[in-house]
Amino acid sequence: MQLYCTRPGCSKPTNFFTDLDNLTTLKTIKQKFCTNCGMSLILADRYLPTKLLGQGGFGAAFLARDRYTPGLRQCVVKQFQPSGRLTPDQLQMAQDLFEREAEALEQLGRQHSQIPDLFAFFELSIPSPHQATEDKFFYLVQEFIDGETLEERLIRQGKFSESEVLEVLKEALKILQFVHENGSIHRDIKPSNIMWNLNRRLYLLDFGAVKYATKAAGGSKVSTSIYSLGFAPPEQVSGDEVYPSTDLYALAVTCIMLLTGKQPPELFNAYNNSWKWQSYVQTSQLLADVLDKMLLPVPDQRFQSATDVLEALVVRSPLPQPSSQPLPSSNTSPPPPVSVSGSQPIRQRASVQPFSILELLGNAAFTGCEGALLAIALFSLPIPSPISAGLWLVIALGLVVAQSRRIIEKVDLVILAGITFVVIGFLPVLHAVVVGLSLGNGFLAVAILAGFGALSAIAITALFRLIYKLLTNLL
Repeated sequence: MQLYCTRPGCSKPTNFFTDLDNLTTLKTIKQKFCTNCGMSLILADRYLPTKLLGQGGFGAAFLARDRYTPGLRQCVVKQFQPSGRLTPDQLQMAQDLFEREAEALEQLGRQHSQIPDLFAFFELSIPSPHQATEDKFFYLVQEFIDGETLEERLIRQGKFSESEVLEVLKEALKILQFVHENGSIHRDIKPSNIMWNLNRRLYLLDFGAVKYATKAAGGSKVSTSIYSLGFAPPEQVSGDEVYPSTDLYALAVTCIMLLTGKQPPELFNAYNNSWKWQSYVQTSQLLADVLDKMLLPVPDQRFQSATDVLEALVVRSPLPQPSSQPLPSSNTSPPPPVSVSGSQPIRQRASVQPFSILELLGNAAFTGCEGALLAIALFSLPIPSPISAGLWLVIALGLVVAQSRRIIEKVDLVILAGITFVVIGFLPVLHAVVVGLSLGNGFLAVAILAGFGALSAIAITALFRLIYKLLTNLL
């Protein structure tokens, strides 16, 4: 199993431990340490970072597994580790606010299903590798959302239709309505912080523990990192008080970016401090009026709440029906990002859950068994051998792809292999090719060949995995 070191600046953070491929060892071992810098790899005795998702000036985010859950639940570990020069008082204030933000995120995520839930917040003190001191690290662990952010969707498919933007706008407004009513302001609404999961359910991401902390950590230069340029309204850029309408402004910028496919600087006229987005796309007058009001430079001239915007949309326009088409699988779509701080997006890949060693060998057994059964059936039929071979190859590849995407898995494999065996074993026309073999009757011959195919596939898979591990450790 691969574990990733979370110490900032570690030159060789990737570590491989073959003993952790054993589930019992994985769940009972006390600790593992980075072979390069000695950093503890199992965080809080529970979380196993497997890869870096992204990093910024105030921390990093890692994809991790929770070893104390039955399915090794995936989660996101965010590390707060400022790289700037902060005074001790500023750093302490940042740490205090980081903890309070964790509490706020826990409350919001627990009460609203479209906000990632907080799983843990903790501090670790680790001996420094170069001096007789300890380094302090602060971590948030939150729910992993498997999907595609609007930014990635925009890159993949191009600009959104008006109905899609209305869908995004109304769903995001409902989430912001809850956030604002609970005394919070997101302050970093943008396409990379809004995600559709694989079932096309909208989520609002990155409630900015680091962004809250850096605002309180000192002067204006530090506080500018709490927003993303192009999306923040004038009051936020100038460091003044922010309001619910601050989030509405950023959401409107997000919508016009999705409609036009252009970046905010291309849509903003700095000369007269106005937005020129309507020259790039045709929309209904209703949507144009609503977005323009959300984009007004003075806070009290905009809609004052998400509820006001929803009422303006619902009274005159029915809610568009969400598309029933699910998002493409993670093997065909680009990875979605998760933002850690400022405008620096962090990549969080929507990936198929990794296979354990037992699953890998089980899949190999199924492929070998099913491959042998299909070969027996196809070569027993009265069709030319090249056609039989081609059909066998196509079906075998289809089964491998279906397993890799978890379309068929676990008990499905046993059921499918059993059905295939029964059909081929009891129909003489489908096992005629093995009748002449000295393996007993046709049914027994089919069973022996299927078992041989399964064992051969297991042996080959185990051999290649061993070679891969040896080469990985050597390199």
